[in-house]
Amino acid sequence: MIKLAKTSLIAAAVMATSVVASDILVTVNGKNITKQDAEAFVSATAPNAHYEQLKPEQKALVKKTLVEKALFSELAKKEGIDKTPEFKRNMQKIGDELAVNMWMKKQMDNTVVSDSEAKAFYDKNKEKFIMPETVHARHILVKNEKEAQDIIKQLKGLKGDKLKAKFIELAKAKSTGPSGPKGGDLGNFKKGQMVPEFSKAVWALKPGEITTKPVKTQFGYHVIYLEEKNKSQPVPYEAVKAKIVQTLKQQEFAKKIAGIAKELTAKAKIVDMDKDANGTKK
Repeated sequence: MIKLAKTSLIAAAVMATSVVASDILVTVNGKNITKQDAEAFVSATAPNAHYEQLKPEQKALVKKTLVEKALFSELAKKEGIDKTPEFKRNMQKIGDELAVNMWMKKQMDNTVVSDSEAKAFYDKNKEKFIMPETVHARHILVKNEKEAQDIIKQLKGLKGDKLKAKFIELAKAKSTGPSGPKGGDLGNFKKGQMVPEFSKAVWALKPGEITTKPVKTQFGYHVIYLEEKNKSQPVPYEAVKAKIVQTLKQQEFAKKIAGIAKELTAKAKIVDMDKDANGTKK
């Protein structure tokens, strides 16, 4: 279950939107609590979660928490908390921070990266967008070496489709690994994803071959069949375009903000109380 923590006013703040009846989850003394409120609360407490994806009991807990929050807010106002100097000072700080956050978002939204800029970045950095060599393999995992040798004997002399079909048959019947029901299919993987002994044996094979000796690993003894090898190749531009655009936007945004900060600092009257009139540390 998602751990629901107390949130700050800023974390709970959301842009005002029109509310339709279907968006209202519950009303508290005439005040609407909406799906948007619940989504903002969940996002603030668990960034990768969404209200609509929660289990019924989790949704109920979110609503209960928001109801209590609304009631506490009413009570606090009745007791005059919002009239105290401390409240007003904190509201000023919250308002300042929210204003900065919204301004930052506006600057980011207004930062534009053209298709030509993204393509130029891709062309200049192609070595960073390389798909590593991968293999597609199957295996039969058994407990002891004799079982593995017996399987190799049954496969000896077979080639092509007959070898593959028999391998799949034996994998389903004898493999103790989780891929057994799938004919030992491990899918595509790159170097380093498997234990060293297994990886070394796989990369020594040619497509359509099996290991002629059992391969021992910490899991047991393997008989391996290599379906295909996929050579290292560039990732297509379209597959990484969105990521490149986002990266360039963030870089451009950072430069823009640094420039604005430098300009504002140069124009502002700033007195550092930790330094004396000569500019040296006290």
